Amino acid sequence: MEAVLDAVERNTRGKNEARRLRVSGKIPAVVYGGKDGGKPIAVDPKMLAKILRTEQGANTLIALNVPGAANARVLVREYQLDPVTHELLHADFYRVAMDKVLRVQVTVVPQSEPKGVKQQGGVLDVVHRQIEIECLPADIPTHIEVDVSELMVGMSIRVKDLATNPKWKTVTDQEVMLLHVIIPKVEEAPAPADAAAAGAVAAPAEPEVIKKGKKDEEGAEAAPAPAAGKKEKK
Repeated sequence: MEAVLDAVERNTRGKNEARRLRVSGKIPAVVYGGKDGGKPIAVDPKMLAKILRTEQGANTLIALNVPGAANARVLVREYQLDPVTHELLHADFYRVAMDKVLRVQVTVVPQSEPKGVKQQGGVLDVVHRQIEIECLPADIPTHIEVDVSELMVGMSIRVKDLATNPKWKTVTDQEVMLLHVIIPKVEEAPAPADAAAAGAVAAPAEPEVIKKGKKDEEGAEAAPAPAAGKKEKK
């Protein structure tokens, strides 16, 4: 799946430039992977948000159109959201070569209902929702399906149990458990006397609320983040 995103170059940086861009309906962004390091651009946050809301999300291959520059194929490396409004504030992209293998995180989606859930009263516990794979940019799967219908209580599926695909190969350790069927734990209710004693000893504590907000600035544009994927700063 490929999407198209229009962008414009920008020659200035800093929090004042970021404010000006956001007032004009755009957000600051940086494209990494070029010969000159990070290239500052501005994009429409609504168009980018629409891409990120698709099933493929940050793994969507994007054709970045910049006037006066050659079109580039990019992936979203990281993006920042406002902690209150959840609107996009900044985005980082990285260039990809269509003929070079890259590594991405892909979601594993269980299919069907396990027998251990229907017949034995178990529950399907998902241990890891994503795995890392290698593939060409055009072959990034939307997700990886795994059939769990035959799982009984105590049975699991690991990375090595996934069906192979000629277009991609797993990088995550083969022994990593993805999901298993377990019997849900039943917690015993405390005796009335114990509950009363506990209530008398322990005074109610006020909840501690820690709010973290993003400063009104573009964020670190000088160096790319260490790994691909999406990230919400609070």
